[in-house]
This record gives sequence, C-alpha cells and structure tokens, in this order.
Amino acid sequence: MKFSAIVRTLAISGLLTLVACSAEAETPNAKQLHDKLQQLLPGRDITSVSPSPMKGVYEVVVGGHQIIYTDLKGDYVLIGEMIDMKNKVSLTQARAAELSRTDFSKLPFDQSFKEVRGDGSRKLAVFSDPDCPFCKRLENDSLAGVTNVTIYTFLFPLNIHPDAERKSKLMWCAADRDGAWRDWMDHGKLPDNKGDCDTPIERNLALGDKLGITGTPALIFANGRLVSGAIPKEQLEQLLAKGGPDQSMQ
Repeated sequence: MKFSAIVRTLAISGLLTLVACSAEAETPNAKQLHDKLQQLLPGRDITSVSPSPMKGVYEVVVGGHQIIYTDLKGDYVLIGEMIDMKNKVSLTQARAAELSRTDFSKLPFDQSFKEVRGDGSRKLAVFSDPDCPFCKRLENDSLAGVTNVTIYTFLFPLNIHPDAERKSKLMWCAADRDGAWRDWMDHGKLPDNKGDCDTPIERNLALGDKLGITGTPALIFANGRLVSGAIPKEQLEQLLAKGGPDQSMQ
C-alpha cells in the first residue's frame, strides 16, 4: 500500500494526526498500539505489532504480509526498508520472506490441476492467468523442456484481464484440464464447453490474497518460498534443484 493511499485513508476517516511524539511518552503496550492503528486504518487487517531493532520504532504487519513501521504512539507511519548497515542486509526483506513462506504440503491441491513430467520428483505450484503474457512466457520458454517435476497450476484470473475468468472456467470444466491449458497456452485454442461447472476460482483468489500474491505468474517452490514473474529457465532449474530460493523473490 503506497504512502499516499494510507494518507488518504486516514484523512477520509478524519483521524490523521500530526502531533509529535513527546520525548517523555511511555512505551506503549503492543495491544494498545495495535488497536489504535486498527482504528486509524479501517478495512485493513493489522496482523501484528512488535518492536523493531531500531529504538522507538515498531514493526507493523498489515494484511498478513505487508510491513510498515510506526512510532511509539502510532502518530506516524513509515513505508520503506529498514537496512542493517553493519551487515548490509535489508531487515524488511528478510522479514517479508519469513512472512510469505508457506507449507507447500498444505496447499489445497484439489483447487489446481496437475502435470507430471518425468519422475515428477521436484515440486512446483504456479498461480497463473490465461490472459497474462508473462504466464505464457513462463509456460512456453521457462518451463519448456523442464522434466522430473510435478506442476500444480492454480487458475488465478486477474481483474485487469476482463475475459480471464471466463477462460479459466472453460479450462477447469474441460475433461482434460491440463490438456486444455496446454492447448490455450500453445495454440490459443479454448475447450468446447459452457464453463458452468463448479470451479475453485474464487477460493484460489482468496488463497492468493492470503499468500500475498498480487500478480501472475507466481511460483511457490517445495521449500514454501514465493517467486514472482517469468524467471529465466536457467534460474528456474537452479531453484527446482534446491527446492526454492533462500528468501522470497517478489
């Protein structure tokens, strides 16, 4: 969420304050700070509030995966990265990687369709939109020729592609879902059905929101790490070989 959007939210709520924090102010109770921020940001889930490594600054997790920072009284919000200058690492990115990690084995695979290549020993989950050009690049370039992998495709139509949901329904309702996906990605051919069966698309969208997925393609590797975008084939092979990146790459 951009800083300007947060300011608009606060202003609309009539709760924007520009009062400097007193040097003598007491260290807040984390729950009190949580409750205050929840009031200041209606409609946004304040997942957690905890002290950051920087004195006087608290880390706030919004919506389960977005990290912002605030002062001791919650009067100011900072959007950006906290850098450990001694070790030359982004504490914000490291924390975001921790938050975005998921248990691969607990993904709802019944909401996806499966393609097994070779012995299927390596695992990959892909959230994909049929009208996303980067998804086609992933399928036709990055994944071309990759073997010994099981790929679980979660249909994830974005609202910026008006016809993507209809196409997703047609593919899910096909007798051969993976074949229908391949026909569309390789040849632009849609299956011949009405797309009126029960689909998991709404559940996939909710799952993506929970996992912090905002675009496609989004890849989840066996170690639970999330990678966004149509990464090059060489990089994909390296990540599959070791089960995923050490940190999320978003």
